[in-house]
Amino acid sequence: MKFDNNIEEFDAYGDDHIGSATDTPMVTDAFKLSDEEKIKSINGNVRQIMETLGLDLTDDSLKGTPNRVAKMFVKEIFSGLNPSNKPKASTFDNKYKYGEMLVEKNITLYSTCEHHFLPIVGRAHVAYISKGNVVGLSKMNRIVDYYAKRPQVQERLTMQIVKELQAVLGTEDVACIIDAKHLCVNARGIRDIESSTVTAEFGGKFKEKDTRREFIEYIKLETQF
Repeated sequence: MKFDNNIEEFDAYGDDHIGSATDTPMVTDAFKLSDEEKIKSINGNVRQIMETLGLDLTDDSLKGTPNRVAKMFVKEIFSGLNPSNKPKASTFDNKYKYGEMLVEKNITLYSTCEHHFLPIVGRAHVAYISKGNVVGLSKMNRIVDYYAKRPQVQERLTMQIVKELQAVLGTEDVACIIDAKHLCVNARGIRDIESSTVTAEFGGKFKEKDTRREFIEYIKLETQF
């Protein structure tokens, strides 16, 4: 098979953190199966992997693992693949005429590296400048969470968050910075536990040096309660 001939090349791509598309790569019939059918199929596949590794699935601690993993994949960590789970981001008129940037910083982010299916854990910082509409603060968190809950490349995730908020708010003036640790780097391969990855996407006014600097200065502010 062609895949077998190129397996070393694919391994190298994974370590080099290469993404293939701005949109999450999906097949056309991705939702032909129901969630329950997907869980059943993944359950069998996980069971086969565990048995291949030599694990005893009659053990009380292991026998429920295939189903737990299957439900976790479909209902939790990869639930962002399903458009039906996309948050409804209602907007409101900016009646108070607030004209400066709004920054939602330190949004907790949990995602999964699409190259090794290991966790990505970090923080997202999102900002926008209203052109007449505003969005509820919690919706910004939910948009981050939705796009994070799928196999991801951090660069793509950053761009998807900005693109979605631009569409919701009707403005190009949106920015996102993500600082995250990748367990595919921290726990395997080079095993560098100290490094983190920072990505940024700036739209509209945030491409201007002064606006971008202001956004970064807001992120640096310490929040204490």
